[in-house]
Amino acid sequence: MESQLGLITLWTQGDWVTKSVAVLLLGMSLASWIVILIKALDILKFKSLASRTENFWHSADFEKGMDTLGTTTDNPFVQLARSGQEATAHHRNTQTQLHDALDISDWISRSLRNSIDDSTARFQSGLAVLASVGSTAPFVGLFGTVWGIYHALMGIGASGQATIDKVAGPIGEALIMTALGLAVAIPAVLGYNALVRGNKSILTKLNRFAHDLHAYFVTGARVSNTLGGDGKVVVMKKA
Repeated sequence: MESQLGLITLWTQGDWVTKSVAVLLLGMSLASWIVILIKALDILKFKSLASRTENFWHSADFEKGMDTLGTTTDNPFVQLARSGQEATAHHRNTQTQLHDALDISDWISRSLRNSIDDSTARFQSGLAVLASVGSTAPFVGLFGTVWGIYHALMGIGASGQATIDKVAGPIGEALIMTALGLAVAIPAVLGYNALVRGNKSILTKLNRFAHDLHAYFVTGARVSNTLGGDGKVVVMKKA
């Protein structure tokens, strides 16, 4: 309750600089929370899509396997599989271009890597906002505190009253800006770290799926992931 009263007093008594800093911190907080919520939902969605990759390999053929992966346009696993399929068809059906100097394994590897790079860039979008907010919000709040203290001291000097009750109130209210800066920065930093870990988990599954797709497009079979590492292959009919 006291903190709310302090914020109200700070807003009503503050000048345009103090109010601008408070609005800036509010905007930074809203931006960081929006990014955290959107990217967290994306990670949950991609983890759900990643769980379908094992069913993909139990399909009768490639096209039926694609149906198990889903049909969403932003599905990185579907995009990866289509990229490998298109690269394979392009290499086998084209004989007069420069890429013929590469064997099919290298050609498919480059295509899959390009698809993974595109997905990585999409996963990392928005994280720069969290990094910027986490690193700058404390200093924005500190600037608001310094300006608030200066503004309070100027008011006290003009009134000619420098008793402790006259000093403590305005300066204490100015220090709230530092607390606001930390309150904005801490969720942004924690959210950034959590989203980075989530993205790494998705990329690990995406790279594993790319490895299996590479083996499938080159040899016609996927290297088995069963325990024991016996090197058996799982055959899938091509479309």
